[in-house]
Amino acid sequence: MADHATNSVTDLTDLYREYGDERLPPGQRQTDRFPVLSKSGTPSIDPETYRFEVWGTVSEELSYSLEAFHDLPSATQRQDFHCVTGWSKFDCRFTGVTFEEIATRAGVDADAEHVLFHAADGYTTNLPLSECERDGVLFVYGYDGGELPPDHGGPIRVVTPHKYAYKGAKWVTGVEFLTERQLGYWERRGYSDTANPWNEERYG
Repeated sequence: MADHATNSVTDLTDLYREYGDERLPPGQRQTDRFPVLSKSGTPSIDPETYRFEVWGTVSEELSYSLEAFHDLPSATQRQDFHCVTGWSKFDCRFTGVTFEEIATRAGVDADAEHVLFHAADGYTTNLPLSECERDGVLFVYGYDGGELPPDHGGPIRVVTPHKYAYKGAKWVTGVEFLTERQLGYWERRGYSDTANPWNEERYG
């Protein structure tokens, strides 16, 4: 696999200024820990058979092995991470492939407006395409200079620093581009579809 240790780090920790003067969103507490939460535990994923797939309203469907995904152009970013359960972890250093890189390679159709992320444990979560095209939306396989641990979503997870973290699927296996909105796992169960931490959009 490619060596990404020499990547420069893009600092996105000032993203909060778009929403106000406080880096820590209301109702959140800062922690140095990185708690583990999931809907049903950490799934077992075989790195030899794992595939990252892209389909839907695109000109070219994509399918990558884990090794091939690691060989794509990468980025390293410093981001804050906000969990809907009330904790935030500052200065997380994530390495992976930008959403823009994947969307460009797939050739997203002009009528695509929404994205649905799929995960190995059956989890799904949705975002408007415009929210995915922002800086910071990253398919992550590296964390703080090492591999992303399985309990935090390895081999690949999504991070969405401008949203609560349930919008960033762990153990992501696919990205589906859609012309109409389709709610994900927690969104169907009453969580906010917009999930803006600075507006405390926790529940719908």
